[in-house]
Amino acid sequence: MIELLFVACMASGAERCEEHSLLFQDMPLQVCTLRAQVVLADWAGQHPDWRIEEWRCLVAGSRPESV
Repeated sequence: MIELLFVACMASGAERCEEHSLLFQDMPLQVCTLRAQVVLADWAGQHPDWRIEEWRCLVAGSRPESV
């Protein structure tokens, strides 16, 4: 399982940021990296008050302390 881990901050100011995660089954890590921009654009379109600051794809369960 692959995890798309990203940090989104309020568009009105970066003082409020949250970590989000999306999980994908049967997807190689390289495909997540290629597909992430489309997935994140969809997420951002559904959450117009937020902007994505950073993101990464990783194997689920290998999450670092912070993005």
